Amino acid sequence: MIDANLKKLCLYHLWLAFGAFALACVFGEFQVLERSGLLSIIQSPAVYFASVSTHGVLMGFVLTTFFIMGFGYYTAASSLNMPLWNPTLAWTSFGVCTAGTVMAAIPLLLGKASVLYTFYPPVQANAFFYIGATLLVVGSWIWAAIMLVMLVQWKKAHPGQSVPLPMFANATNCVLWLWTSVGVALEAVFQLLPWALGIVDTIDVGLARTLFAWTLHPIVYFWLIPAYIALYCYVPIAAGGKLFSDELARLAFLLILLFGLPIGFHHLYMDPEQGHEWKLLHMVGTFAVAIPTLLTGFTVVASLEMAGRKSGGKGLFGWIGALPWRNPTVLAALLSLLMLLLGGFGGIVNASYAMNAMVHNTAWVPGHFHLIFGGTVVILYLAIGYRVWPRLCGKALYSTDLALVQLWTWFIGLGVMTTPWHVLGLLGQPRRISSVNYNSVLTLAWDPYELVMIAGGLILLASAALYVYILFRTQTASSAQADAGDDAMTMAPPAAVPGWLNGFLGWNLVILALMAVSYGYPIAQFFLIKTFDPTAWGY
Repeated sequence: MIDANLKKLCLYHLWLAFGAFALACVFGEFQVLERSGLLSIIQSPAVYFASVSTHGVLMGFVLTTFFIMGFGYYTAASSLNMPLWNPTLAWTSFGVCTAGTVMAAIPLLLGKASVLYTFYPPVQANAFFYIGATLLVVGSWIWAAIMLVMLVQWKKAHPGQSVPLPMFANATNCVLWLWTSVGVALEAVFQLLPWALGIVDTIDVGLARTLFAWTLHPIVYFWLIPAYIALYCYVPIAAGGKLFSDELARLAFLLILLFGLPIGFHHLYMDPEQGHEWKLLHMVGTFAVAIPTLLTGFTVVASLEMAGRKSGGKGLFGWIGALPWRNPTVLAALLSLLMLLLGGFGGIVNASYAMNAMVHNTAWVPGHFHLIFGGTVVILYLAIGYRVWPRLCGKALYSTDLALVQLWTWFIGLGVMTTPWHVLGLLGQPRRISSVNYNSVLTLAWDPYELVMIAGGLILLASAALYVYILFRTQTASSAQADAGDDAMTMAPPAAVPGWLNGFLGWNLVILALMAVSYGYPIAQFFLIKTFDPTAWGY
């Protein structure tokens, strides 16, 4: 049930999200140009790291948070067929998040918060950056609370019925975010902010990195779940078929929740503050999270195969050609699954202790990250935008042909940009550097790959500009069309699913136990050491 106020709320969120996305792409192209050394006039370590930090925050925090919130409101109201609970509170959430974004952006753009997306100490940012980041998280908590209240209200009004799958996934993401954002919130409020304000002179860097690890990898699934909503709820219908299994989809979301939260130490493999036994535990969990990914791949591909065969596809792979490749939703899904397959291979390397040791601080890591984030997450965000924008604006999509061009160029640009990154990582190029001009014969092999990366970045920048242009022309078109409804509303859930596939109360207790095992002692040790070791206090 989407009224005019809710449409406006969703559009505000999505415009801010995609505006941040376009600006981040500009910063991204600047970075590959600067690293190449081709234009000496723009080479400046200070400007480079300010740019990298702003690019990472815009993509990893601003694009994702505002998109997930706007799409979350849309999903809840349309799939539950009920009005938004407390619109005033929802607008307050938007205001808090926007204020936090502006507050963090000022020191970023002034070069006073060049701490990269991970903002690891001992590098310190201006206090306004930490305050702004905290406000963004707090505003997102308000959104999550609104979503969960709507879920509870719907379940009370529909006792014994299955929660529609889009809302079940949306609520899963809320639960996951409320759990995983605690780590970065604790770090920011009790360590980074007092340190930046001068209240304390030093902080425990090991504890800070451990708390951020609590958030650092699970946040990937916070980004990913909206993309999975598209794969499960939009793609099968857009392909002309139906979802292969509602129950398998719910199971995949629950496994993401269970396996995706209590991991993160594979980002600390090279750090000394955690023992090898804890790293081993998190490594096993990291491999386990591949299970819901495989379930998703199986279920979505099975749904596509059913649709392809329904359209006349014959033979072992004939159904692939029978799919409606000219449908932007289907095209984005097929391209995202391909990039998920390639990026997932890199993830296995990163999760393996011995192999991680070889690539951890190399260009391999940003190559893998951008292939997963840009290839699997962002391309489906773009497809969702094409899907919901006409419904929010009451206008037909400006050009399906241009939308197809934009998706293909995004896919090609990512392939051109991330492949050299992976190769450069294997050749030993370090990451988190502002220049690759080492004046060494051993590094001459890097130069061709840097040039290819520039080309890939230019393709991506052009694709991002085209996307914003298509949305703008759609919204400003003079002709209107009737509201086409929403695919999520047409997906009738099973008459009944087991209770454990229809709620989260019991699962939160399981998560509490898993988090206590995974992070209990690794965090407590920092305080125990100071309690029992007098030298830790300077005596």
